[in-house]
Order: sequence, then structure tokens, then C-alpha cells
Amino acid sequence: MQAAVEAFWASFRQASGVDHDDHDDYDVFAFGDSPQMADELAGLVLRGTKRATAGLVVEYERDNEPIPREGSYAVVLDGSGSPVCVIRTTQVKVKPLREVDGAFAWDEGEGARTVAWWLDAHRRFFLRGCAAAGVAFSDDLLTVFERFELVWPLGGGEGGRADTSAQLSQRRGRRDDTDDTASNRSGPHRLLFSEIGPAPLRS
Repeated sequence: MQAAVEAFWASFRQASGVDHDDHDDYDVFAFGDSPQMADELAGLVLRGTKRATAGLVVEYERDNEPIPREGSYAVVLDGSGSPVCVIRTTQVKVKPLREVDGAFAWDEGEGARTVAWWLDAHRRFFLRGCAAAGVAFSDDLLTVFERFELVWPLGGGEGGRADTSAQLSQRRGRRDDTDDTASNRSGPHRLLFSEIGPAPLRS
């Protein structure tokens, strides 16, 4: 585990009072399948717009990763692999992709926040992942519909002061500008986006 993620998690535990050993078992991931998407979706989480995410069961099985459970924690990374927040899973439902409902599409916080927009965007997103994994895509694929809450840093919310996706991207750009070897290595304080995986894709 990278030092920055461990330090970020330790800061969360100290600030929140979460100190049970069981809470050292946490997930670490970036949303999406590109640095830009990771920045955009992390920004939505920090602003309080995004409170849900979805991933295909076949990808969890392929990567031998457990499906998130209610009460579990995760450190969310930006497009450079730097930790930006901690979330806690509040609800998990597994059902076919086509059974997404309006409330979940809204809670994902992306685009028009409608079922039609959600299905169009996620079909394209999961089609890319299925193609890379050699899995046939269909709307019947079992999907993990996960809701979560932002638990650290606090102060997010619609109109809050948390970083936007543009600010995350600018920070990533400044780091890349000051380190011309950043694309070829993993430094002691961050993971490169390409080194986060393999992991189930979530959007």
C-alpha cells in the first residue's frame, strides 16, 4: 500500500474516531477508466452530487475482488492516484443492468441524471470493459448498484467548498509538470492511474 494512502487513511481514522482493527480492511480505487474520468467523478463525490456507483459482477469475479458490503469503507483516488476522500457504503443491490431505476440514476450524479442518460452512458462504459476482458456485453449482466456517503473530508455537499474535477485535474497537471518521470514510475506518495488496477470498473 502506498504511503500516501496509508497516511490519508490514518488521518481519517484519527479525525473520525474510527479505531477498530476491522476498519483497517478498506478498498482503494479510482472511478472510471481514465485519469480524466477519475478526476471528474471524484469531484462530483466531493461536491456531494455523486452518492452512488455501479460495477459489473463479472469484473469483481474476474479480479477476485469481494463485492462491497454495507458499512465498508473505501479511499477514492484521483486521476494521478492521489487519495482525495473516504466513502462508506450504505446500500448494495445486485440485479441486471437494465433494472436501474430513476432514483439510482439521480444519485449517481452524472449527466442528465435520468435513466435514459444513465443507460446510454453505462452501456458504452461497460462495453469497453467487457471488450477488454473478453466478456460478451448485455443489459442482463448482473450489476452491483452501490450507494455510499462521503465520510471524510467533511464539508462536501451541493454548493460546498470541496475541490471540483477541474481543480483535481489542475493539481494533477502541476504534479506532472514538476516531475518529468511521473508517467514512468510510482513515487512514494502516489499511485499512477495505470498502476491502480486491475480492479473492477466503477462509474
